[in-house]
Amino acid sequence: MSRDLGFGHEAHPLIGRLVRDVASGTEGLLMAVVVEEVATHDGRRWTRRAYIRPPGGGRELPTAVGNIEPLAAR
Repeated sequence: MSRDLGFGHEAHPLIGRLVRDVASGTEGLLMAVVVEEVATHDGRRWTRRAYIRPPGGGRELPTAVGNIEPLAAR
């Protein structure tokens, strides 16, 4: 179980490491894992989302926590 760091943020062993989102192929640094409420076609629900910052910076991209895998250091 993840430790709550406040504001919905959770501790995760891959934070700060290079990861890949297996759903989209996006690679970058895992910046945060957040529990947040999202809108769905069936109403609102709580979900855990991972935020990946692409190489070179820019907007962090969300994905399901289960979609991330670590990358070997390059």
